Formats: sequence, structure tokens, C-alpha cells
Amino acid sequence: MSGRLGRLLRPKSIAVVGGGAFATNVVEQCLKMGYAGDLWPVHPTKNEIAGVRAYRSVGELPYAPDASFIGVNRRLTPEIVASLRKRNAGGAVCFAAGFLETKGDDAEGAALQTALVEAAGEMPIIGPNCYGLINYADGALLWPDQHGGRRLEPGQRGVAIITQSSNIACNLTMQRRGLPIAYLMTAGNQAQTGLSEMALGLIEDARVSALGLHIEGFDSVAGFERLAARARELRKPIVAMKAGRSEQARAATVSHTASLAGSDASSGAFLKRLGIARVDTIPSFLEALKLLHVTGPLAGYTLSSMSCSGGEASVMADSAEGRRARFPALSAEHRARIKETLGPLVAVANPLDYNTFIWNNEPALTATFSAFVSGGLDLNMLVLDFPRSDRCSDKDWWPTVRAFEAALKANGAKGAIVASMGENMPEEYAADLIARGIVPFMGIAEAMDAAEAAAFVGERWQRPCSPPIGGRGGPAKPGRRGGACDTLPNFPLSAALRAAPLPPMGGEDRREPSEAEAKSLLAAYGLPVPPGRKVSTPDEAAGVASELGFPVALKALGVAHKSEHGAVRLDLASAAEVEVAARDLLPLGSGLYVEAMVAGGVAELIVGLTRDPLFGPVMTLGSGGVLVELLQDSVTLLLPAGREEIEAALRGLKLFPLLDGYRGRPKADLEAAIDAILGIASFALENAEAIVELDINPLIVCRQGKGAWIADALLVCSGFPSPFARFAGISPSRGEEK
Repeated sequence: MSGRLGRLLRPKSIAVVGGGAFATNVVEQCLKMGYAGDLWPVHPTKNEIAGVRAYRSVGELPYAPDASFIGVNRRLTPEIVASLRKRNAGGAVCFAAGFLETKGDDAEGAALQTALVEAAGEMPIIGPNCYGLINYADGALLWPDQHGGRRLEPGQRGVAIITQSSNIACNLTMQRRGLPIAYLMTAGNQAQTGLSEMALGLIEDARVSALGLHIEGFDSVAGFERLAARARELRKPIVAMKAGRSEQARAATVSHTASLAGSDASSGAFLKRLGIARVDTIPSFLEALKLLHVTGPLAGYTLSSMSCSGGEASVMADSAEGRRARFPALSAEHRARIKETLGPLVAVANPLDYNTFIWNNEPALTATFSAFVSGGLDLNMLVLDFPRSDRCSDKDWWPTVRAFEAALKANGAKGAIVASMGENMPEEYAADLIARGIVPFMGIAEAMDAAEAAAFVGERWQRPCSPPIGGRGGPAKPGRRGGACDTLPNFPLSAALRAAPLPPMGGEDRREPSEAEAKSLLAAYGLPVPPGRKVSTPDEAAGVASELGFPVALKALGVAHKSEHGAVRLDLASAAEVEVAARDLLPLGSGLYVEAMVAGGVAELIVGLTRDPLFGPVMTLGSGGVLVELLQDSVTLLLPAGREEIEAALRGLKLFPLLDGYRGRPKADLEAAIDAILGIASFALENAEAIVELDINPLIVCRQGKGAWIADALLVCSGFPSPFARFAGISPSRGEEK
């Protein structure tokens, strides 16, 4: 293992500073695990700790320790770190709490964390406020408590896990699922060394098969991008459990978009972009790691299931409802192969109930299982709950296991045995199955979560790596087939806006241009905006409507969510109708906007942009119109996003059948919709400093060949003086305001 953390993660010598119970535990756990390196307790008055000779100070150690556990109080910790740095130590775990994590106005805690980082310099430190590290591959524990893990056997591989919670880390060591763990780390405050750097250090070890991350917050976007790229190079998949799905707090906003795209949606989009699978529970987290350890990523989402019970077959079938992982119907040829091995009373299907006719008949089981797993599906599952050994015998279960193992090997197939209840898969049986190359799943829902996670990683690894987010690699270009967006000019305000510091996202610096102003900017950028003009009187509205051609839409400016407030009139077919509508709408806002109606609409989308403090511009695509928040049919993407990614996002919406010609309806101009979305994304990247929120709802997608049009636009900007003065001379035929 190389890199900055190499000595710390795989130490040949360990110093343990402190004489309390926690420091003593570190010494005892290293001895218990059979650590073969040098172990040096450090204490100013004690001669020995846990029977091991103690040194009076760091300066008296025989040579620089590779790793150190600092188990002293928070005020003394920076001093010890400085002494280790002076000795050129390889790194340290800082156990003490009371630093920047403390609640309230603890100035001392913040000052101590600053002092700690300064004392460390370039020497890696983990924490403070963390339990540290367990290296089960070498038996090296910088760990102040008991744990439930075991050391890896020589030549054995295991997963690496990092968590930001020391208590969750303790619990993970107690798992009885047969999952071999090579490393377990806690991140603590990440004062100097972040979670992504720790993870990079761990995956370089050849004994690590896969990586699990429990994430409360991302330390570095660039760091996670480097981690994902290196994991792909090493073919070591990553699964994450990200806290915060239930977060209800949302930034104050006037747009629909921010109600759909919270911080958790952005986090999920980030993980997806990186090819890091996400699960929601600790059991699914462990089962996904188990699958990735045994089989690696799956090539796809197709599954098979076998059981000797129709009830279990039904439960398995139901478990795929609403998931991408699925049990596809068997081909006629595949069905015939299976049918030959079973009696006439067995209905061949997937999931399969093979009945009990062949129970405990190993040759017959092998023949059926071999035929079933020969179908080329991505993961083959056998439902098998073992009886409890204290009251029952399980000798009749092992012919089934051996038959399944033989079938998998004969067909080069990936397989798992699924216990419907976790307690019906003893730990020693799970370990035995892993040794046979079979995944021992504990729980049906957890098995399905794991299969989807592994298939997701396999799917993402088949695609090129995504570019860095936030436009660091340059904005994505729409690549239109023709039309106004063939060349996309820089937004004229960009240079001036970028010269100023990034303003905050709220307060006096927020400015909400009218729809007329917002559309003038979008049209000037080459985006598809219907022709329209701002007017002040009913007579002027009627005149402009006549120029544009009927029918028209009339809107009150300065009103957010116009449909909800009765501030819009559609399909006005004459000057008289426009005048009547104008008199009704004029008192509602700050003016009127007359716009040509978009004809031939097939579906309505929302395209929204918000500015995430960590990820930069975040785009939300979803079902648009007045029911946008009720339907909750949306997906969040980070930018830049390519054409393929946007099309995949649209195809994943519940709305997509409408775009695709549902029940004989006209097909929508999908290519034009993607062009428009790419252009909007490019506009957002070019002007990330200026845009706080952009809410296009709806983007009306017309039938094929008729385009997609921005029918409404709500823009919230960072404050700046006279932002639209540059557009005074732009032609109103493009929708801009004179």
C-alpha cells in the first residue's frame, strides 16, 4: 500500500499514548488479535500497560511509529500530535471529543481543532472524536473498545467499511452474516483527513474486495470523484448508505423546483453519477457488500428464483414489484430444458416452485438446477431457510446446497442462497457458502436491494466516466440538429457577474425578474421561447395579440405560480377577449405579458435549476404543469449532463409513456425536448454565479417535428444593478422586452 495513509493503515509499529481504559483497550485488542508488529504504550508514569513495556514519552520510542492512537484529553491532544510529527510518525488516530463537533458556542473546541490540524502538518490524522481503525488483515487495531470481528485468514480478502459514526462501527463488527471485513474505519470530525481520502487509501490494498461507506456528509466533491474513478480502475465496487433521506428542511424558495430537489436528492444524484450504489438500511448495506465481495458487480438486472414452495415463489415474485431487478419470463427453449428434469405436475415459471418431488434427491436436484441456471440470467437465487440446529436436523438440506453449487459451476453462473428470515442462515453456514462462491443472503428484501445495487454498479461501469460536476470540465453543449441553438452564445451578463463574489442565496441579494425579463434572457441565449411582449394596458394587449396572431396567452407579471392564483388566461381567440382578460388581470400584478399560444402540446415537463452549495447547479426534470408537486414524478441530475443521461432520465419518468405515444396518441418531439433541456443546462452552467433558481414549468413538448417550448419561466437571481439594460434593442419577435 502506498500513498499518504499507507503507514497508518498498515502499520508495522503502533504507539498507544495514554493510560486510561481506552488506551489500555487498544493494547489489549492488538494482543488479542495477534498483531505481529511493535507495540509501544506511552505514559509519563506507568512502566507497563496490559503487560507491555511503556515508554515515558514519544521522544523515547525506539523509532518513529507507523501508527499512533492518542487517548488523552482534548487539550493535550495537539501537543502529542506535534511530538509525533516531530518524530516523523506515519499518522495518528485522535480519540478525544470536544473539538469542532461540540454544539453551541464552544470557542475552545474550535480553537483546539485548528491547533490540532496545525500541529499535524502533513502527518495524517484521523478524527478527532472517533474510534479509529481496525485492520483485520494484519491484526492491527487502533480501537479503544471491544469488537466482534475476526482476523482474515492468510490469502483471504474482505470488504473495507468507513462510517462517520463510531457506534454504528461497533455494531457493524458484531454482524453475524458471514461478511469478511478487511478494514473498518471511523471518520470522526475529518478535521484534516476526509472520508474520500481514507477510502482511497483502503482500496489500494489488494486484500480489499469492495468498499462500503456510511456517509453523513461529503468531505470533498473532487475527492469522491477521484475515489470513484480509482475504484473503477481497480474493479472494486462501492456501496453507500447516505444519511438524510428524511430531511424536511428546504431553503426558502418561490419555485416548484426546490420543493422537489432537496439536498438528499442532490446527494443521490451525485452518488449515481459516480457509479456508487446507494442503499437505505444497514442490513441491505451489509448484504450488498456481501454480494459485491462474492460476485462483483452484476451484468444486468435479470434474476431467477427457485424454491420448493409455491408460497415462497409468490413472495419472491412480489419482491420485484416496482424494482428494476426483475424475474423475466423464460424462453420456450429454456422452459423445455427445465421441463425435462421435472415431473408433469410441476408448472415451469420464473420464479420456479420445483415442488418437493425431488427433495433430497441430489442428482435430480442437480439436473433441475443446472437447467434453470443455464438461462444466462444475471443472478440465480435459491430460497432455502435452514432449520434451527438446537431442535432439528439439517442433514437433508445439504444435498440441495451441493446440487446448487454444482449447477452454478457447470454453467459459470452467479448464485445466491436466500434465507427468507435472517435467523435461518447461521453465521458458520454463511461463511461456508461464501467459500463455495455462493452468496448467503439473509432476507428477501435485502437480497433484492443487494441485487439492484450490484446491477447498478455493473451498469454504470459499462458507461464512460461522467465529467466533473459543476462545469469544471466545461459546460455541456446541446448538440442540436439545427435551429436557434446550433451555436450557443455566452450569456451577455456572465462576465460582469463573475467579476463579483458569489452572493448568498437569500436576503437582499435575491432578485426575481418578471417572466418577460426572464424569457428575454432565455431567448437571447437561443432557447425556444414563444414570441411575446410586455404591455401596460388592455388596448396595448389587444394590439400586440393581433400582431402575434391568435390564439394567445395573457399573463399577469410579478405573480409566481400564475395558474394557482388565476393570473393567466389561455387560448384567447380575439382582440375583444384579450381586452376583457387584460382588465381582469391587470390589478393582480405589475404588468401584462402577451404571448403566442403553443399548439399541439403532447406533454408538459418541468425543468428546474437550483444552486446547491456543495454540488453547484442541480437540474430537476419531471412531470410539469399544475400538479408537479402532487405527482412527485421527478429526477435530479448534476451538471454537466450529456444527451444520453437526459434521455435516460426522461425515459424513467412515469410521464414518459405520454411522450412515447401512449395508447395511440401522437408521439412527442423527444429530440427537441432533449435539445431544449441541454440548452437550459448549458445556460445554467454559463451563469452559475448569477442563477439562484430557474423554474421552467411547463416546457411544452409538441408532437414530432413541432418542437418543445418554454411556456413559463421563473428566475431568481443574485442581486445586481440593471441586469437587463443590455437587451434594450432586442427584437420583440424573439420574446424579449423592449
